[in-house]
Amino acid sequence: MKAENLLASASINIGVAMFILSLFSILKKQPSNAPIYYPRRISLNHHIFLDERFTFSRFLPSLEWVRRASRVSEGQILQQCGLDVLVFIRLFKFGINFFTVSCVVGVLVLLPLNYIDADRLSSQFHSVNSFTISNIIGGSNRLWVHLSCLYFISCYGLYLLYKEYKDIWLKRIQQLHNLRHRPDQFTVLVREIPFCNEHKAYGCCVDHFFSKHYPSSYQSYQILYDCEELEKLLIHGKSIRERIEKLTQQSLTNRYTRRSDSSKIEILKEMLQDVCHKIRHIRGEVMLSEKELPVAFVTFRSRLGAALAAQSQQHSNPLVWITGIAPEPRDVLWSNLAIPYRHLPLHEIVVFLLASLLTIFFAIPVTAIQGIAKFEKLRKWFPPAMAVQLIPGLRSIVTGYLPSVILNFFIYIVPFSMIAMAQMAGYISRSKKDIKACNMVFYFLVGNAFFLSLLSGSLLDQIGESFTHPKDFPGHLAGAVSAQADFFMTYILTNGLFGFSLEILQPGLFMWNYIKSHTWHRGKRKTAYLNSIPYYRIIPFVALSILIGMVYAIISPLLLPFLVGYLLLGYVVFINQIEDVYITCYETCGQYWPYIYQYILAALILMQITMVGVFGLMSKPSASISTIPLLLLTFGFNEYCKRRFVPTFHKYSMQDHRRSALTKAFYFQSS
Repeated sequence: MKAENLLASASINIGVAMFILSLFSILKKQPSNAPIYYPRRISLNHHIFLDERFTFSRFLPSLEWVRRASRVSEGQILQQCGLDVLVFIRLFKFGINFFTVSCVVGVLVLLPLNYIDADRLSSQFHSVNSFTISNIIGGSNRLWVHLSCLYFISCYGLYLLYKEYKDIWLKRIQQLHNLRHRPDQFTVLVREIPFCNEHKAYGCCVDHFFSKHYPSSYQSYQILYDCEELEKLLIHGKSIRERIEKLTQQSLTNRYTRRSDSSKIEILKEMLQDVCHKIRHIRGEVMLSEKELPVAFVTFRSRLGAALAAQSQQHSNPLVWITGIAPEPRDVLWSNLAIPYRHLPLHEIVVFLLASLLTIFFAIPVTAIQGIAKFEKLRKWFPPAMAVQLIPGLRSIVTGYLPSVILNFFIYIVPFSMIAMAQMAGYISRSKKDIKACNMVFYFLVGNAFFLSLLSGSLLDQIGESFTHPKDFPGHLAGAVSAQADFFMTYILTNGLFGFSLEILQPGLFMWNYIKSHTWHRGKRKTAYLNSIPYYRIIPFVALSILIGMVYAIISPLLLPFLVGYLLLGYVVFINQIEDVYITCYETCGQYWPYIYQYILAALILMQITMVGVFGLMSKPSASISTIPLLLLTFGFNEYCKRRFVPTFHKYSMQDHRRSALTKAFYFQSS
């Protein structure tokens, strides 16, 4: 990519981001927009100071929201929002810490080393490629400097990962201790309960089983019912009641339609009574017994008893009496509990097939996007594309800015598709569904937005040249790997500046609120637009950007300053969103972190494997061999973390549960 193409992309993205952020700072000051930009504070009854007087300062952009976000501490986030939200913010802080140091190394050491090469021709001096490792002559001893920087950056990344893992591990233990009185800490979810033929029910089996095997800790149980019909009746009854209230209010204000409204109200009241009668009938003991599900919540007297039951195999047949710690009430997906446990593998197969189909079809737009980005090669195969050159400056916009915009447009729908698939998989809690969607989105992006972009761009770059000069193929491939850095620079610019700006502005919600306030909802009290943090939509994209930065940290250090700016903007934006907009819908005590750790570790390993290949293609096999110990160190570090930290995120320590149980017993005896 030429420098003017990158400059065009950066100018457009920075200009659009500054306009959107300025617009946001103005809209945030308007009292009418409080339900959009302060819903969390409104729901918590916090005082919001918004000047309702018509003043000039209300319509001036300001950076007050940035200053306020920068003053928020980790302790405040942990206390107000929980450990999951803190882990989410720590992802940004890890990226900022890692890439700030990498940026210093890259800009001060690698950039001058790549650019200054007396043996190179001056044809690339005005190209971004002149700052990449492809500008180094094959076999040059300068590649040892790149290897040294690779070792330093990798070891620094492993140090940060260990530090983050240990800190979050300790915070999880403390958070579990703080939440020891929460009901789900004493509750076990039991599935595939055997049916009692004698009593024609599931409940008696539950009480008999746990009274026999856990006599000292078992307390009670609650069987679950299939309430789909009841839920439909409740929704229908609610709609009838709202229509009655609306007609009653209308009859009080309009005397001409009072008689007809009264007759409609009487009919609706009769319908409501009929619905209430059906609801009472379904709630009857005989009807409920027919709707029992082989699922129950079992409550224990101590956390120790619940943990023992949840982490033990209850029967020689592992497909019956399946137990696990119950999700907290607000985290439960009640509809998925009705799915038989034996059917879940079928659901997972369907989800896998749907995700595979989406991956295959997504390859078409990604390949087309790379065709736009590689304009020089595209015009050889599609001559009408030369018309772009007739308008001055248009080619820079088309090749430098348009591909990243199109790619971001296509991948925007991916998280919503994946969360729908995760819902189909039958997970019993929102947290597990969101974590599954996070994994699906991340690996989809790595496979399509990263690898497919790299391979399709390299393929277009080598058509013609590889066949005319087959002996130069390794050099062309090494150059293609580094040449794709310019595309990912524009991607990070677009995804960061434009994406984060739209995230904080929420234009869709703003337009919806404006239309509703000036049409059918005029004069009525506004309600806050409450939403939970969309982890599945944000974490994978940030992790992908970190992966791109790590892979290109040595190959093309010019990308790193853009990435630091991307992460800083994302940090400030989401601190603001967490403080004012998003609410916490569940708390898993940091179970997102092991998956985030896997994303980052995969990025480190991919960086090292890529450099092994690059050193080999640049006729420096000794440097490739010297990278192998670093790979072994990274794999060894991963094995250590899996044994030292991961079990705490999936199981509960008996020692901690026993200590809390003894403390509770001592408390009751004393009182």
